[in-house]
Amino acid sequence: MKRIAKFEKVSEAQFLKDFEDVCAKEVYDGIKMPKRATSGSAGYDFYAPFDISLKPGQTVKIPTGIRVKIDDGWVLKIYPRSGLGFKYRLQLNNTVGIIDSDYYNSDNEGHIFIKITNDSNEEKFFSVKAGEGFAQGIFVEYGITVDDEADGVRNGGFGSTTK
Repeated sequence: MKRIAKFEKVSEAQFLKDFEDVCAKEVYDGIKMPKRATSGSAGYDFYAPFDISLKPGQTVKIPTGIRVKIDDGWVLKIYPRSGLGFKYRLQLNNTVGIIDSDYYNSDNEGHIFIKITNDSNEEKFFSVKAGEGFAQGIFVEYGITVDDEADGVRNGGFGSTTK
């Protein structure tokens, strides 16, 4: 299996800037790196950096404290963990998170945020404790067209390629 990426924590300063909470330092110290549960797993589990509780219809933006260095020609796609999507209709607000290889060098250090909504139509309350998996990332190879001439340089975070 080809190794094409490496997860890292963003700097403590970046995390404290992005997560304005009194316990931010404690949360930062407890961040777990994404990992696969089994050798046959495609997805790398992302772990909740703090306790998350959502009533049906509620949304939360989660600063994961994680960034990823990815080889050119690869992308990291973020999804809810399958079981949570099935049980709670847990959804990402952007449907699928796309982490490009050049996001690593963004102004925010490539800090990955995951915004989720409990879209339960059965009135199910969603809860996950700090350190438990809530999302998964899958690395996918991609191609470009023969006449591709993209030469822009990313200089920001989310949505910065269209600025």
